[in-house]
Amino acid sequence: MMDPAGLQVLAAALRGVAEEMGAALVRSAHSANIKERRDCSTALFDPAGRMIAQAEHLPVHLGAMPDAVAAVVERGAKPGEVWAINDPYTGGTHLPDITLVAAVDDLGIVCSRAHHADVGGMQPASMPAGATELLQEGVVIPPLRLSDDVRALLVANMRKPAERLADLRAQEACMAVGADRLRQLAARFGKRALARGMDELHAYSERRIRAGIARIPDGAYEAEDVIEGDGIHVRDVPIRVLVTVRGERVRADFTGTAEQQSGNVNCPIAVTRSAVYFCVRSVCDPDIPASGGAFVPVEVVAPEGCLVNARPPAAVVGGNTETSSRIVDVVMSALGRAVPVPAHGQGTMNNVTFGTPGFTYYETLGGGQGGGPLGPGPSAVHVAMSNTLNTPIEALEREYPLRIERYALRPRTGGAGRHRGGDGVVRVYRVLADCRLGLMTERRRHGPRGAAGGLDGAPGANRLNGSRLPAKCSLDLRAGDVLEIRTPGGGGWG
Repeated sequence: MMDPAGLQVLAAALRGVAEEMGAALVRSAHSANIKERRDCSTALFDPAGRMIAQAEHLPVHLGAMPDAVAAVVERGAKPGEVWAINDPYTGGTHLPDITLVAAVDDLGIVCSRAHHADVGGMQPASMPAGATELLQEGVVIPPLRLSDDVRALLVANMRKPAERLADLRAQEACMAVGADRLRQLAARFGKRALARGMDELHAYSERRIRAGIARIPDGAYEAEDVIEGDGIHVRDVPIRVLVTVRGERVRADFTGTAEQQSGNVNCPIAVTRSAVYFCVRSVCDPDIPASGGAFVPVEVVAPEGCLVNARPPAAVVGGNTETSSRIVDVVMSALGRAVPVPAHGQGTMNNVTFGTPGFTYYETLGGGQGGGPLGPGPSAVHVAMSNTLNTPIEALEREYPLRIERYALRPRTGGAGRHRGGDGVVRVYRVLADCRLGLMTERRRHGPRGAAGGLDGAPGANRLNGSRLPAKCSLDLRAGDVLEIRTPGGGGWG
């Protein structure tokens, strides 16, 4: 058994490998979505496929990664091979998120996931509001060895293939960095000590999260919220959860949630698990080492065919971004009946896409975080399952036929309370060329809820040339059109 100091040194070294992989990916990527927004995540796994360390990247990526790695391990992946996967029903999240997995000798597994600015499908940027089946959202990649032929086949089915190839190569480069650093750790600590340390880190994370769960009063706690339409219809779609705490275990049961929808707000079960893991870790022990051991005492139950455990070939691109955010809201509300938790954050990633056959652009926008027991919520940040940056105006205007005419806070949009919610933002685009617009947003009718007596945050709004747009839509723009996105404020606390 490693001494505590040695274990912490190894934990920091493994986390450093994951962080360096992420840095290599960001530095070598071509698209603004990865190099500027940093819509990517990296992690290390042991040879059995258990997550051991992760970089501080996107919760929605990282919590679902173990399912993708398991799918590749089951296919018999061998050292020296790089495998690709994006199929949401085989461990992926949504199609733009391409995951690469590679075994490193008998030492472990390196993994990277990046949101590519286009993966084909019915609309540039592969986030179509009107999609009714998975194939309309892009090319589907089951677990495949990434050979030259497979790589060529994939990018041939995507817009801007040269850019797609550059980003895919950047992912492969970061995997090579991770493999080299893992071998260096094996040389430094010894292979047996490295393997033993991975076991101990996994077990340590499990002990920490169990201790945190044990501090929550036993009981069954319910909550409910809605998704504002599915891109085909606009009626509210309910999500219900019963969170049961018993001793050192948590069970989140989504029985009673709406059935899967015609549009694309459906969630694969890997995304639902990821959202629940995020909530439990945030409430119980946010400083726990980022290991899959923290997932062990958490059970997720969702009837097959419901909104949060969709069956193929349901469209899912908005489920990964919008429904995952609402799952966080309902699980946090349920846990809030037992322990103090922050008010709801903006509850949306505010997905905006522009594109033509000649360019594709995708970004998400920050908004208000909810106030909490310890203080007010920050403004203009990505909340819950997202942890990306904004795209700098200079980078956007240099590379795309777009101009930002205003980018500012929305004062007093955070909910009032003892600790006020953070404010949303307003971002105004003028398009300089005819293109296709896609919006995938939430909290346009129902503002983020306050907590402990705090008031709700202000809802967001989408407008084109001054006229209100639906929360989710796809439409053609003409050069000179002006799009205004107003993001929600966070709920107030107390």
